[in-house]
Amino acid sequence: MTSENDSTSGGAPRQVVEADGAGALVVVPTFNERDNLPLIIDRLHTALPGIHVLVVDDSSPDGTGDVADELAAASPSTIHVMHRVEKDGLGRAYLAGFAWGLDRDYRVIIEMDADGSHAPEQLHRLLDAVNDGADLAIGSRYVPGGKLVNWPKRREFLSRGANTYARLALGAKVHDITAGFRAYRRIVLEKIELDTVESAGYCFQIDLAWRSVRAGFDVREVPITFTEREVGESKMSGGVMTEAFTMVARWGIQSRLERLGIGRST
Repeated sequence: MTSENDSTSGGAPRQVVEADGAGALVVVPTFNERDNLPLIIDRLHTALPGIHVLVVDDSSPDGTGDVADELAAASPSTIHVMHRVEKDGLGRAYLAGFAWGLDRDYRVIIEMDADGSHAPEQLHRLLDAVNDGADLAIGSRYVPGGKLVNWPKRREFLSRGANTYARLALGAKVHDITAGFRAYRRIVLEKIELDTVESAGYCFQIDLAWRSVRAGFDVREVPITFTEREVGESKMSGGVMTEAFTMVARWGIQSRLERLGIGRST
């Protein structure tokens, strides 16, 4: 099989994903998103008709899984559903979706929320970056051109603070390392040891971006507009913020010790 990192004879990165999204899989974790899910998938397929979707539902009590099955029955070639028996964190849902996509040879695997905060109409920006040579493209709120819409000031303050803290603690030059709208070339997910990922919630995004940076992959940020959900409630909690704070501190200390020749890389 030809690697997605191969270049054309002229040296430019070859196209990984087609203009209509063919060759890519969007993993959409869900928990109580029955009203949002049909809307977001319709918008996604209007923007990129050839893209495939995997809904990973954590046994939503509101019937989101049934809605997902109905959507998949209507479009069996492009919409797929994974039913998980319990709710055990965003990170675990994504890891299950990544494994499913890697087993089926998708060239690019994408993270996207089900609540409409990530605009499917802007997904092409991430795919353009991947086709341009990026290994991981992150849809960023905090680079020039990035925007926040209808987000409470408190949430923005916490988000910006968390990103600044992570950037300083880790020394990673990523402005929106907590962002959840991103596209990975499959080679990244194959090489960053997903089986050792322990983070389950908010910290999962930091974890995978940090692993990608440390592995030497080309990580790029592209501006996106992040819009606060209109239906349902945010899944953010104090517990996941605490997890992020403590784990980032641990990773930052470990990285500095390794640079001093103390300890070892994991």
